[in-house]
Amino acid sequence: MRRFMLLLAMMIFSTVAAAQDFAALARIDGATSHIRDTRSGVEISLRLSQIVPYRVYTLDAPRRLVVDFKEVAFGDLRGDDILRARKIREVALSAFRPGWSRMVAMLEAPLALETAEILQDPKGRFVDVRITLADVDDEVFLAQVGAPPDLAVWELSPVATDPQTPPPTDELVIAIDPGHGGIDPGATRDGVEEAQVMLALAREVAEAVNRSGAGLRAVLTRDSDRFVSLDERMTIARAAGARALVSLHADALEGGGASGASVYTLTEDAEDRAAERMAERHGRGDLLAGLDLTGQDDGVAVALMELARQETGPASDRLAETLVETFEDVNVRLNTRPRREAGLAVLRSPDFASVLLEVGFLSDDADRAMLADADTRVPLVAAIVVALRRWAEQEATLAPLHRN
Repeated sequence: MRRFMLLLAMMIFSTVAAAQDFAALARIDGATSHIRDTRSGVEISLRLSQIVPYRVYTLDAPRRLVVDFKEVAFGDLRGDDILRARKIREVALSAFRPGWSRMVAMLEAPLALETAEILQDPKGRFVDVRITLADVDDEVFLAQVGAPPDLAVWELSPVATDPQTPPPTDELVIAIDPGHGGIDPGATRDGVEEAQVMLALAREVAEAVNRSGAGLRAVLTRDSDRFVSLDERMTIARAAGARALVSLHADALEGGGASGASVYTLTEDAEDRAAERMAERHGRGDLLAGLDLTGQDDGVAVALMELARQETGPASDRLAETLVETFEDVNVRLNTRPRREAGLAVLRSPDFASVLLEVGFLSDDADRAMLADADTRVPLVAAIVVALRRWAEQEATLAPLHRN
Protein backbone atom coordinates (compact mmCIF):
# COMPACT_ATOMS: atom_id res chain seq x y z
CA MET A 1 0.00 0.00 0.00
CA ARG A 2 1.25 3.46 -0.79
CA ARG A 3 2.32 5.91 1.87
CA PHE A 4 -0.52 8.14 0.75
CA MET A 5 -3.05 8.11 -2.07
CA LEU A 6 -3.73 10.82 -4.61
CA LEU A 7 -6.86 10.69 -6.73
CA LEU A 8 -7.80 13.24 -9.37
CA ALA A 9 -10.88 12.39 -11.41
CA MET A 10 -12.24 13.53 -14.80
CA MET A 11 -13.33 17.13 -14.69
CA ILE A 12 -13.11 20.51 -16.40
CA PHE A 13 -11.56 23.02 -14.00
CA SER A 14 -9.57 26.21 -14.01
CA THR A 15 -5.87 25.58 -13.70
CA VAL A 16 -5.01 28.83 -11.97
CA ALA A 17 -4.84 28.55 -8.17
CA ALA A 18 -6.62 31.79 -7.35
CA ALA A 19 -9.46 32.74 -5.05
CA GLN A 20 -12.72 31.41 -6.47
CA ASP A 21 -16.45 31.98 -6.18
CA PHE A 22 -17.57 29.10 -3.98
CA ALA A 23 -21.04 29.20 -5.55
CA ALA A 24 -19.47 27.53 -8.60
CA LEU A 25 -17.76 24.75 -6.65
CA ALA A 26 -18.83 21.19 -5.98
CA ARG A 27 -21.13 20.76 -3.00
CA ILE A 28 -21.41 17.92 -0.54
CA ASP A 29 -24.80 16.36 0.27
CA GLY A 30 -24.86 15.77 4.02
CA ALA A 31 -28.11 13.77 3.89
CA THR A 32 -26.55 11.02 1.76
CA SER A 33 -22.99 11.17 3.11
CA HIS A 34 -21.76 9.21 6.12
CA ILE A 35 -18.79 8.10 8.19
CA ARG A 36 -19.53 4.83 9.97
CA ASP A 37 -17.85 1.86 11.61
CA THR A 38 -17.51 -1.46 9.83
CA ARG A 39 -16.50 -4.82 11.25
CA SER A 40 -12.92 -4.28 10.17
CA GLY A 41 -12.54 -0.52 10.21
CA VAL A 42 -14.36 2.59 8.98
CA GLU A 43 -16.21 3.52 5.79
CA ILE A 44 -16.39 7.13 4.58
CA SER A 45 -18.85 7.95 1.80
CA LEU A 46 -19.13 11.56 0.64
CA ARG A 47 -21.64 12.49 -2.05
CA LEU A 48 -20.50 15.41 -4.21
CA SER A 49 -22.34 17.30 -6.92
CA GLN A 50 -19.45 16.80 -9.37
CA ILE A 51 -16.07 15.14 -9.70
CA VAL A 52 -13.14 17.04 -8.18
CA PRO A 53 -9.48 16.26 -7.45
CA TYR A 54 -8.79 14.98 -3.96
CA ARG A 55 -6.01 13.34 -1.96
CA VAL A 56 -6.03 11.18 1.17
CA TYR A 57 -3.33 10.55 3.76
CA THR A 58 -2.83 9.83 7.48
CA LEU A 59 -0.79 11.68 10.10
CA ASP A 60 0.33 10.93 13.64
CA ALA A 61 0.57 12.91 16.91
CA PRO A 62 -2.37 13.08 17.01
CA ARG A 63 -3.60 10.21 14.84
CA ARG A 64 -5.78 11.58 12.06
CA LEU A 65 -6.98 11.09 8.50
CA VAL A 66 -6.79 14.09 6.15
CA VAL A 67 -8.74 14.48 2.91
CA ASP A 68 -7.95 17.53 0.77
CA PHE A 69 -10.49 18.53 -1.90
CA LYS A 70 -10.04 21.00 -4.72
CA GLU A 71 -13.13 23.10 -5.45
CA VAL A 72 -15.53 21.75 -2.79
CA ALA A 73 -17.73 24.00 -0.66
CA PHE A 74 -18.90 22.47 2.63
CA GLY A 75 -21.43 25.25 3.24
CA ASP A 76 -23.20 24.83 6.60
CA LEU A 77 -22.33 21.13 6.87
CA ARG A 78 -20.59 20.13 10.10
CA GLY A 79 -18.60 17.01 10.80
CA ASP A 80 -21.12 15.85 13.40
CA ASP A 81 -23.80 15.79 10.68
CA ILE A 82 -22.19 12.81 8.95
CA LEU A 83 -20.20 11.16 11.77
CA ARG A 84 -21.64 7.82 12.91
CA ALA A 85 -18.40 6.04 13.85
CA ARG A 86 -17.06 5.28 17.32
CA LYS A 87 -13.59 4.71 15.91
CA ILE A 88 -13.41 8.38 14.89
CA ARG A 89 -13.60 10.97 17.66
CA GLU A 90 -14.51 14.05 15.66
CA VAL A 91 -14.52 15.43 12.12
CA ALA A 92 -13.65 18.99 11.11
CA LEU A 93 -14.60 20.52 7.75
CA SER A 94 -13.07 23.78 6.56
CA ALA A 95 -11.49 25.74 3.72
CA PHE A 96 -7.74 26.04 4.27
CA ARG A 97 -6.51 27.88 1.18
CA PRO A 98 -8.12 29.44 -1.91
CA GLY A 99 -9.78 26.72 -3.98
CA TRP A 100 -8.99 23.92 -1.51
CA SER A 101 -11.03 22.45 1.34
CA ARG A 102 -10.01 19.95 3.99
CA MET A 103 -11.67 17.25 6.07
CA VAL A 104 -9.77 16.06 9.16
CA ALA A 105 -10.98 12.96 11.02
CA MET A 106 -9.43 12.40 14.45
CA LEU A 107 -8.86 8.66 14.97
CA GLU A 108 -9.60 6.92 18.27
CA ALA A 109 -7.46 3.93 17.23
CA PRO A 110 -4.85 3.23 14.55
CA LEU A 111 -6.52 2.90 11.17
CA ALA A 112 -4.76 2.49 7.81
CA LEU A 113 -6.00 3.68 4.44
CA GLU A 114 -7.29 0.64 2.55
CA THR A 115 -9.13 1.97 -0.53
CA ALA A 116 -10.12 5.32 -1.99
CA GLU A 117 -12.16 5.66 -5.15
CA ILE A 118 -14.76 7.72 -6.99
CA LEU A 119 -18.07 6.07 -7.90
CA GLN A 120 -20.06 8.02 -10.47
CA ASP A 121 -23.81 7.97 -10.86
CA PRO A 122 -24.56 6.47 -14.33
CA LYS A 123 -26.59 9.56 -15.22
CA GLY A 124 -23.83 11.92 -14.12
CA ARG A 125 -25.94 13.58 -11.40
CA PHE A 126 -23.46 13.05 -8.56
CA VAL A 127 -20.36 11.16 -7.48
CA ASP A 128 -19.54 9.31 -4.29
CA VAL A 129 -16.04 9.55 -2.84
CA ARG A 130 -15.64 6.22 -1.03
CA ILE A 131 -12.77 5.72 1.44
CA THR A 132 -12.25 2.64 3.60
CA LEU A 133 -9.94 2.40 6.60
CA ALA A 134 -8.76 -0.88 8.13
CA ASP A 135 -8.04 -1.67 11.77
CA VAL A 136 -4.26 -2.08 12.20
CA ASP A 137 -1.70 -2.04 14.98
CA ASP A 138 0.51 0.93 15.80
CA GLU A 139 3.46 -0.41 13.83
CA VAL A 140 1.50 -0.70 10.58
CA PHE A 141 -0.14 2.68 11.12
CA LEU A 142 3.17 4.46 11.70
CA ALA A 143 4.70 2.84 8.62
CA GLN A 144 2.11 4.52 6.41
CA VAL A 145 1.71 7.98 7.89
CA GLY A 146 3.12 11.02 6.16
CA ALA A 147 1.97 14.11 4.31
CA PRO A 148 2.50 14.44 0.56
CA PRO A 149 4.42 17.42 -0.83
CA ASP A 150 2.91 20.86 -0.52
CA LEU A 151 -0.12 21.54 -2.68
CA ALA A 152 1.92 23.90 -4.83
CA VAL A 153 3.52 20.81 -6.36
CA TRP A 154 0.14 19.73 -7.70
CA GLU A 155 -0.95 23.06 -9.16
CA LEU A 156 -1.13 22.93 -12.92
CA SER A 157 0.27 25.31 -15.50
CA PRO A 158 -2.40 27.34 -17.29
CA VAL A 159 -3.38 26.01 -20.71
CA ALA A 160 -2.60 28.31 -23.62
CA THR A 161 -5.85 29.70 -24.98
CA ASP A 162 -4.71 31.55 -28.09
CA PRO A 163 -6.83 30.73 -31.16
CA GLN A 164 -5.60 27.47 -32.64
CA THR A 165 -5.75 26.79 -36.37
CA PRO A 166 -5.15 23.07 -37.00
CA PRO A 167 -2.34 22.33 -39.42
CA PRO A 168 -3.55 21.45 -42.91
CA THR A 169 -3.58 17.72 -43.61
CA ASP A 170 -5.31 15.23 -45.85
CA GLU A 171 -5.31 12.72 -43.02
CA LEU A 172 -8.17 12.26 -40.62
CA VAL A 173 -6.71 12.90 -37.17
CA ILE A 174 -7.85 10.86 -34.16
CA ALA A 175 -6.86 11.93 -30.63
CA ILE A 176 -6.23 8.92 -28.42
CA ASP A 177 -6.67 9.95 -24.80
CA PRO A 178 -5.20 7.66 -22.10
CA GLY A 179 -7.21 8.43 -18.99
CA HIS A 180 -5.66 9.66 -15.73
CA GLY A 181 -1.85 9.93 -15.33
CA GLY A 182 0.77 11.35 -13.01
CA ILE A 183 -0.68 12.12 -9.59
CA ASP A 184 -4.00 10.66 -10.79
CA PRO A 185 -3.47 6.87 -10.98
CA GLY A 186 -7.13 6.07 -11.62
CA ALA A 187 -8.43 2.67 -10.53
CA THR A 188 -5.98 0.18 -9.00
CA ARG A 189 -6.47 -3.53 -8.42
CA ASP A 190 -3.86 -6.16 -7.48
CA GLY A 191 -1.00 -3.92 -8.54
CA VAL A 192 -2.54 -3.04 -11.92
CA GLU A 193 -2.90 0.73 -12.27
CA GLU A 194 -5.40 2.19 -14.72
CA ALA A 195 -3.25 5.18 -15.72
CA GLN A 196 -0.26 3.01 -16.66
CA VAL A 197 -2.26 0.39 -18.55
CA MET A 198 -4.25 3.00 -20.48
CA LEU A 199 -1.02 4.75 -21.49
CA ALA A 200 0.40 1.47 -22.81
CA LEU A 201 -2.85 0.71 -24.65
CA ALA A 202 -3.04 4.22 -26.12
CA ARG A 203 0.51 3.97 -27.44
CA GLU A 204 -0.29 0.62 -29.04
CA VAL A 205 -3.47 1.94 -30.63
CA ALA A 206 -1.74 5.09 -31.93
CA GLU A 207 1.11 3.09 -33.42
CA ALA A 208 -1.30 0.67 -35.09
CA VAL A 209 -3.38 3.54 -36.50
CA ASN A 210 -0.32 5.31 -37.88
CA ARG A 211 0.95 2.12 -39.50
CA SER A 212 -2.43 1.20 -40.97
CA GLY A 213 -2.02 3.29 -44.12
CA ALA A 214 -5.73 4.10 -44.08
CA GLY A 215 -5.51 7.89 -44.25
CA LEU A 216 -5.67 8.11 -40.47
CA ARG A 217 -3.23 9.73 -38.07
CA ALA A 218 -3.32 9.29 -34.31
CA VAL A 219 -2.08 11.77 -31.73
CA LEU A 220 -1.83 11.18 -27.99
CA THR A 221 -3.11 13.62 -25.39
CA ARG A 222 -0.33 12.39 -23.11
CA ASP A 223 2.67 10.19 -23.88
CA SER A 224 4.13 9.91 -20.40
CA ASP A 225 3.03 9.33 -16.84
CA ARG A 226 1.94 12.91 -16.14
CA PHE A 227 -1.30 14.55 -15.14
CA VAL A 228 -3.07 16.36 -17.99
CA SER A 229 -6.18 18.38 -17.21
CA LEU A 230 -9.36 17.92 -19.23
CA ASP A 231 -8.94 21.42 -20.66
CA GLU A 232 -5.45 20.59 -21.86
CA ARG A 233 -6.52 17.26 -23.39
CA MET A 234 -9.13 19.06 -25.48
CA THR A 235 -6.64 21.77 -26.43
CA ILE A 236 -4.13 19.15 -27.62
CA ALA A 237 -6.79 17.41 -29.71
CA ARG A 238 -8.04 20.70 -31.15
CA ALA A 239 -4.54 21.99 -31.99
CA ALA A 240 -3.84 18.74 -33.87
CA GLY A 241 -6.99 19.16 -35.94
CA ALA A 242 -8.60 16.04 -34.50
CA ARG A 243 -11.90 14.90 -35.95
CA ALA A 244 -12.49 12.59 -33.01
CA LEU A 245 -11.26 11.90 -29.50
CA VAL A 246 -11.30 8.41 -27.98
CA SER A 247 -10.72 8.46 -24.22
CA LEU A 248 -9.53 5.12 -22.81
CA HIS A 249 -10.47 3.97 -19.32
CA ALA A 250 -10.75 0.81 -17.23
CA ASP A 251 -12.84 1.30 -14.10
CA ALA A 252 -12.98 -0.77 -10.93
CA LEU A 253 -16.23 -1.33 -9.12
CA GLU A 254 -16.65 -2.11 -5.45
CA GLY A 255 -17.70 -5.75 -5.19
CA GLY A 256 -17.00 -6.41 -8.88
CA GLY A 257 -19.81 -7.84 -10.98
CA ALA A 258 -19.15 -5.85 -14.17
CA SER A 259 -16.97 -6.88 -17.09
CA GLY A 260 -16.35 -6.17 -20.74
CA ALA A 261 -16.13 -3.03 -22.82
CA SER A 262 -18.68 -0.23 -23.06
CA VAL A 263 -18.76 3.06 -24.96
CA TYR A 264 -20.08 6.37 -23.62
CA THR A 265 -21.33 9.43 -25.49
CA LEU A 266 -22.68 12.69 -24.12
CA THR A 267 -26.31 12.68 -23.00
CA GLU A 268 -28.63 15.09 -24.78
CA ASP A 269 -29.70 16.77 -21.57
CA ALA A 270 -26.03 17.42 -20.74
CA GLU A 271 -25.26 19.17 -24.03
CA ASP A 272 -26.67 22.59 -23.10
CA ARG A 273 -24.99 22.51 -19.69
CA ALA A 274 -21.73 21.44 -21.34
CA ALA A 275 -21.81 24.41 -23.71
CA GLU A 276 -22.53 26.83 -20.87
CA ARG A 277 -19.75 25.42 -18.69
CA MET A 278 -17.24 25.53 -21.50
CA ALA A 279 -18.17 29.12 -22.26
CA GLU A 280 -17.68 29.98 -18.60
CA ARG A 281 -14.41 28.14 -18.05
CA HIS A 282 -12.46 28.05 -21.31
CA GLY A 283 -10.56 30.86 -22.94
CA ARG A 284 -12.52 32.31 -25.84
CA GLY A 285 -9.77 31.29 -28.26
CA ASP A 286 -10.01 27.63 -27.25
CA LEU A 287 -13.68 26.77 -27.75
CA LEU A 288 -13.84 26.01 -31.46
CA ALA A 289 -10.94 25.18 -33.72
CA GLY A 290 -9.77 28.10 -35.84
CA LEU A 291 -12.44 30.48 -34.55
CA ASP A 292 -11.47 33.42 -32.33
CA LEU A 293 -14.36 34.26 -30.00
CA THR A 294 -12.43 36.90 -28.06
CA GLY A 295 -14.82 39.69 -27.12
CA GLN A 296 -17.95 37.60 -27.72
CA ASP A 297 -20.37 36.98 -24.88
CA ASP A 298 -21.45 33.59 -23.57
CA GLY A 299 -24.65 33.62 -25.63
CA VAL A 300 -22.74 33.80 -28.91
CA ALA A 301 -20.24 31.16 -27.80
CA VAL A 302 -22.99 28.78 -26.67
CA ALA A 303 -24.95 29.24 -29.90
CA LEU A 304 -21.89 28.49 -32.03
CA MET A 305 -21.05 25.42 -29.94
CA GLU A 306 -24.59 24.12 -30.24
CA LEU A 307 -24.41 24.61 -34.01
CA ALA A 308 -21.13 22.69 -34.18
CA ARG A 309 -22.58 19.88 -32.07
CA GLN A 310 -25.35 19.32 -34.63
CA GLU A 311 -22.69 17.53 -36.66
CA THR A 312 -20.30 16.26 -34.02
CA GLY A 313 -23.03 14.84 -31.77
CA PRO A 314 -24.34 12.39 -34.40
CA ALA A 315 -20.73 11.66 -35.44
CA SER A 316 -19.97 10.70 -31.82
CA ASP A 317 -22.97 8.36 -31.80
CA ARG A 318 -21.85 6.75 -35.06
CA LEU A 319 -18.33 6.25 -33.68
CA ALA A 320 -19.70 4.65 -30.51
CA GLU A 321 -21.99 2.35 -32.46
CA THR A 322 -19.17 1.37 -34.83
CA LEU A 323 -16.92 0.47 -31.89
CA VAL A 324 -19.61 -1.75 -30.37
CA GLU A 325 -20.43 -3.42 -33.69
CA THR A 326 -16.76 -4.05 -34.46
CA PHE A 327 -16.12 -5.51 -31.02
CA GLU A 328 -19.06 -7.86 -31.60
CA ASP A 329 -17.72 -8.84 -35.04
CA VAL A 330 -14.25 -9.78 -33.75
CA ASN A 331 -15.42 -11.25 -30.43
CA VAL A 332 -13.86 -8.68 -28.12
CA ARG A 333 -15.61 -8.98 -24.77
CA LEU A 334 -18.45 -6.49 -24.34
CA ASN A 335 -20.39 -5.43 -21.29
CA THR A 336 -24.01 -6.56 -21.07
CA ARG A 337 -24.94 -2.92 -21.70
CA PRO A 338 -22.19 -1.79 -24.08
CA ARG A 339 -23.77 1.46 -25.27
CA ARG A 340 -24.12 4.15 -22.61
CA GLU A 341 -24.55 7.89 -22.17
CA ALA A 342 -23.29 10.21 -19.44
CA GLY A 343 -22.50 13.86 -18.79
CA LEU A 344 -18.74 13.22 -18.65
CA ALA A 345 -16.46 16.22 -19.03
CA VAL A 346 -14.17 14.55 -21.57
CA LEU A 347 -17.14 14.24 -23.96
CA ARG A 348 -18.11 17.90 -23.96
CA SER A 349 -16.01 19.37 -26.76
CA PRO A 350 -18.40 20.61 -29.48
CA ASP A 351 -16.06 20.69 -32.47
CA PHE A 352 -14.99 17.06 -32.75
CA ALA A 353 -16.63 13.71 -32.08
CA SER A 354 -15.88 12.31 -28.62
CA VAL A 355 -16.39 8.91 -27.01
CA LEU A 356 -15.20 7.38 -23.76
CA LEU A 357 -14.24 3.75 -24.27
CA GLU A 358 -14.34 1.74 -21.06
CA VAL A 359 -12.20 -1.15 -22.28
CA GLY A 360 -12.95 -3.33 -19.28
CA PHE A 361 -12.98 -3.40 -15.50
CA LEU A 362 -9.91 -3.85 -13.34
CA SER A 363 -12.23 -5.26 -10.70
CA ASP A 364 -12.92 -8.25 -13.00
CA ASP A 365 -10.18 -10.91 -12.96
CA ALA A 366 -10.45 -11.76 -16.68
CA ASP A 367 -10.54 -8.13 -17.82
CA ARG A 368 -7.64 -7.22 -15.56
CA ALA A 369 -5.50 -10.10 -16.83
CA MET A 370 -6.23 -9.18 -20.44
CA LEU A 371 -5.49 -5.49 -20.00
CA ALA A 372 -2.29 -6.02 -18.01
CA ASP A 373 -0.51 -7.97 -20.77
CA ALA A 374 0.55 -6.53 -24.12
CA ASP A 375 0.03 -9.87 -25.90
CA THR A 376 -3.56 -10.27 -24.73
CA ARG A 377 -4.31 -6.64 -25.61
CA VAL A 378 -3.58 -7.31 -29.29
CA PRO A 379 -7.18 -8.23 -30.27
CA LEU A 380 -8.47 -5.16 -28.44
CA VAL A 381 -6.00 -2.88 -30.24
CA ALA A 382 -6.89 -4.42 -33.60
CA ALA A 383 -10.63 -3.99 -32.95
CA ILE A 384 -10.22 -0.31 -32.07
CA VAL A 385 -8.21 0.34 -35.23
CA VAL A 386 -10.72 -1.50 -37.43
CA ALA A 387 -13.56 0.48 -35.85
CA LEU A 388 -11.77 3.78 -36.46
CA ARG A 389 -11.21 2.86 -40.11
CA ARG A 390 -14.85 1.89 -40.55
CA TRP A 391 -15.99 5.12 -38.92
CA ALA A 392 -13.65 7.22 -41.07
CA GLU A 393 -15.00 5.58 -44.22
CA GLN A 394 -18.55 6.22 -43.08
CA GLU A 395 -17.81 9.88 -42.33
CA ALA A 396 -16.18 10.31 -45.75
CA THR A 397 -19.36 8.97 -47.36
CA LEU A 398 -21.52 11.39 -45.36
CA ALA A 399 -19.28 14.43 -45.94
CA PRO A 400 -21.07 15.60 -49.14
CA LEU A 401 -24.38 15.53 -47.28
CA HIS A 402 -22.94 17.73 -44.55
CA ARG A 403 -21.68 20.22 -47.11
CA ASN A 404 -25.12 20.37 -48.72
